[in-house]
Amino acid sequence: MKILEVKTGRPYEILIEGGLLTEVPEDLKRLNLGYRYALISDSQVADLLAEDLLRLLREAGLSAELFVFPAGEASKNMDTIVNLARQMLQKGFDRKCAIIALGGGVTGDLAGFLASIYLRGVPYVQIPTSLLAQVDSSVGGKTGVDLPEGKNLLGTFYQPWRVYIDYGVLSTLPFEHLKNGLAEVVKYGCISSPNLFEYLEERSQKLLNYDAESLEHIIYESCRLKAEVVSRDEKEGGLRRILNFGHTLGHAIEAAANYEILHGFCVSIGMVAAAILSERLGVAEEEISPRLIKLLEDLGLPTRIPQDLDTDEILSFLRADKKVWKGKLTFILLKRLGEPVFYEEPPQQILKEIVEALKTQEATS
Repeated sequence: MKILEVKTGRPYEILIEGGLLTEVPEDLKRLNLGYRYALISDSQVADLLAEDLLRLLREAGLSAELFVFPAGEASKNMDTIVNLARQMLQKGFDRKCAIIALGGGVTGDLAGFLASIYLRGVPYVQIPTSLLAQVDSSVGGKTGVDLPEGKNLLGTFYQPWRVYIDYGVLSTLPFEHLKNGLAEVVKYGCISSPNLFEYLEERSQKLLNYDAESLEHIIYESCRLKAEVVSRDEKEGGLRRILNFGHTLGHAIEAAANYEILHGFCVSIGMVAAAILSERLGVAEEEISPRLIKLLEDLGLPTRIPQDLDTDEILSFLRADKKVWKGKLTFILLKRLGEPVFYEEPPQQILKEIVEALKTQEATS
């Protein structure tokens, strides 16, 4: 088992191991977070894993109830939070209970947000079941829900007490979800680790074949890199914003597509746009986009914006995003791999040209 410590205001550990799910109940008994556990999962993961985990929890002598919400980004809203809270209250869950978030990023964000506000806050643990959640959203304590105006506009910073990462469960999900998570791993390579970027280039096919050693390495490295950033900037006062590389335009594409395109796929396109923007504005001190595009394509990730999305609508969503900092639209750009910089208010015309070029597949750098 690999163990990482996240050094936030209340430090906690990330445990990484294939088959770890079966060890969770005994570890929870040692943690002793609550006398009852609300296991929260979506309708897909409930069928695949939650019923089994519920059985394991009860066999270990823990009191637990399963709460399920409809799978998908469309459920990531305040109505779902209220419904889950009311169900927990009806089942008698009080301030001495704890929450288990079992699922992908949507589940982690929802359950974490609920934990942060339920009876003014109860402990929770993350058990991410998608690669995207394992390498990114389960680490760092960001929780939240979407509004029609954009993603994650209501939320809290609320750290889990433990993160359990079992990469053995990844094969239970559709193949597209593996690629979805790999986009976030590429992000870490771009902003923090040229070595990780090179590892992805060398191991792309092994990763797409669920090679356990390769998966364990990229999960550990991604969590380590994110933990370093979060430990230095827990509540996104500055440095932590580098984790938004590719997300500025990526979130806008996601919103314009009605959240019908996977998050990692949108981030993949957003990273290409950010790399090209870095080159167009003279920020990049070396050519980045060709190498990045090749890696993303080797991993089966998109590098072009769907033709049916409206350019002006994509650009309009940029202003509603959380990446607007002190009233200024801020992009994370790259001087070179591993060296990100903040860039405020890039020219609207250049942004429009890049979006249009990525739709028409013209050369842009």
